[in-house]
Formats: sequence, structure tokens, C-alpha cells
Amino acid sequence: MSGEAKMMQQEHTPVQRVRNDWKTLVDKVSYKAIVANVPFLAFVAVLCVLYINNTQQAVEMQRELNKQNQELKELRWRYMDIKTQLMDARMETNVIKSATALGLKPLMLPAYTIGTDSTTSKP
Repeated sequence: MSGEAKMMQQEHTPVQRVRNDWKTLVDKVSYKAIVANVPFLAFVAVLCVLYINNTQQAVEMQRELNKQNQELKELRWRYMDIKTQLMDARMETNVIKSATALGLKPLMLPAYTIGTDSTTSKP
């Protein structure tokens, strides 16, 4: 009978199995288990710090990139505006108006060239 009693004690009911599972879980999370896993916990803490630092650097880099893109847009618009003003200033009518302010007049005759006679030779 003592053999049968031992067999009965080894077979646990589902409630006893759950209790034993909780006991093993509590033992794993106990002070001794934490002390035994200090190197692993330190490693996890270092990884968390690196992850947070990496995230902050990525956010800062994205902010800087957005700022640079905004500045690039503003400079592009400024370039387009100056280019349009320059094209307008180079139009013939605007050049004539600017030249009359300086006392210059447009030519009434077409442009001509002055040539030299290169057939004469030196003795």
C-alpha cells in the first residue's frame, strides 16, 4: 500500500498543477533568481538605453532634414523670383527705358561693320 500511496501523491490534480506552476514562477522571479540573472538584466538595460538614444538621434535627424528641406524650398522660390525679374529686365523695351534714364538712345540705323583692306602689303 505504501507504493500505491506514493503513486497517488505523485499524480496531482489540475488545481495542484496550477499551484505548482505558480510556485515555480514565483521561484524564478524570486530574489535569488534576480541576483543570478544580473548580467543579463544589465545587458537588457544597456540595450534599452541604446535603443532610446538611437530613437532620439533619428528624431533629431528628421527634424534637421525637414528644416533643410524647408530652407531649400524657400531658396528655390527665391531663385525662381530673381530669374523671372532678370528675364523681365532683359526685355528690349525695359532695356530701352533703363538706357534713356542714363541719356542713351537706341540706334535708328542698323548696325554696320568696319572692315580694313588687307590687300595692301608692306614693302
